[in-house]
Amino acid sequence: MASKLELKDLIRPDNFIDGKWVAAASGKRFGVTNPATGEVIADVADSGEADARAATDAAARAFPAWRDALPKDRAAVLHRWHDLMLENADALGRLISLEQGKPFAEGRGEVLYGASYVKWFADEATRIYGDIIPQQQRGKRMTAVKEPVGIVAAITPWNFPFAMIARKIAPALAAGCTVVGKPAEDTPLTALALVLLAHEAGVPPGVLNLIAASRENAVSAVASWLHDSRVRKITFTGSTPVGKYLARESAETLKKLSLELGGNAPFIVFDDADLDAAVTGLLVSKFRNGGQTCVCPNRVYVQSGVYEKFGDMLAKRVAALKVAPGTDPDAQIGPMINARAIDKIARHVDDAVAQGARVLAGGKRLTALGPNYYAPTVLADATPAMQLSCEETFGPVVPLFRFDDEAEALRAANDTPFGLASYFYSQDIRRIDRVSRGLEAGIVGINEGALASEAAPFGGVKESGYGREGSKYGLDDYLSIKYLCQGGLE
Repeated sequence: MASKLELKDLIRPDNFIDGKWVAAASGKRFGVTNPATGEVIADVADSGEADARAATDAAARAFPAWRDALPKDRAAVLHRWHDLMLENADALGRLISLEQGKPFAEGRGEVLYGASYVKWFADEATRIYGDIIPQQQRGKRMTAVKEPVGIVAAITPWNFPFAMIARKIAPALAAGCTVVGKPAEDTPLTALALVLLAHEAGVPPGVLNLIAASRENAVSAVASWLHDSRVRKITFTGSTPVGKYLARESAETLKKLSLELGGNAPFIVFDDADLDAAVTGLLVSKFRNGGQTCVCPNRVYVQSGVYEKFGDMLAKRVAALKVAPGTDPDAQIGPMINARAIDKIARHVDDAVAQGARVLAGGKRLTALGPNYYAPTVLADATPAMQLSCEETFGPVVPLFRFDDEAEALRAANDTPFGLASYFYSQDIRRIDRVSRGLEAGIVGINEGALASEAAPFGGVKESGYGREGSKYGLDDYLSIKYLCQGGLE
């Protein structure tokens, strides 16, 4: 197969199990649609328990050889996979735009972002160190070594169909684990294209297996992994209710879990902030992927002294954003993923307006473009009683809350069961230290709206989950520590 592929070459509608493309055991299929038009892109295998079990069987057979492969050999495969991602970044970016809706520039950017994790963990594969424990008794040697945890089940969302699964598979393979995976039903084609490139890069049969499933069959497919003792780890990105379900259902076999769950991120603008920088940072963090990210600011707290000025500055920038299909080269915001997403956004805005919010920009569906478009929106005079205060909108809506002092801002920011990301803007170095320590979140942006990096640990606290992705810490979630005690040495 040639390294550089066209879009049509990347669209694979079948499951990938044991190095082969196979239909679902039931023969069923479901349609994957373009959210910009509603047109069906492909009819994809609709998998169930039998397909999930076949994937696990393949992963179990492949595990011993992959576990025992030299770290440098696993790294070489991952480096080849990374190179193929870069060679095919344009086609992959178009595929992401086609099935997820984000503008092509963002889709291509997602490919580069996801590829950065593959490169990072390819390098980390050769740096899995253990420890020699200082001698406690004569004649005994104590060491700690790290070993792959075993078969990993990766379950990923639709908002970043390339990056989310790449940053789960890469550390798993680097550690010596084998993988079974299921992408979201809205966006399976990108994930299937990813395993196509992995196969070409030399990932052995059975080491990486991927199945697609509709919303109706996903529960039975995943249940097979939850109850199978051979699957030793679940890694999931998605909603908190689903994360809790996975934790409960996998408890019987005490699997290791990494859960990157929902967020309700605060964004605080103090009156000593650089307002131009704060507006730009908010645009970057909020409107990426049309607001459909787990680290998007959901509640924007602005200090009273700059509240009106900040709102005016923000509204002008937001009103100028170009909403269009992802195929439009000038598009800055594409369609939302589906009708359910649009209905939730509209419900939140309507509820806020009914309770006294002022619309500074947007506030309406853009039906002339299609059924899944909503105007980027800024709402002033938001209050804690509004739905958008306690529910993640997951769309291009910025509610502005007013506050008077630092203590009030911290109380409001932390008044949520979630704790994934937080942001704040201030030029007071003492305040920066206080607020950084006071925010209850796994990730804090300080005068910065773009947080993610393959070199940094990504994850939350409270009901936003546990475990970390990326960085040197991200590999530990795929490893077990074995203590070796050797006696009789004297």
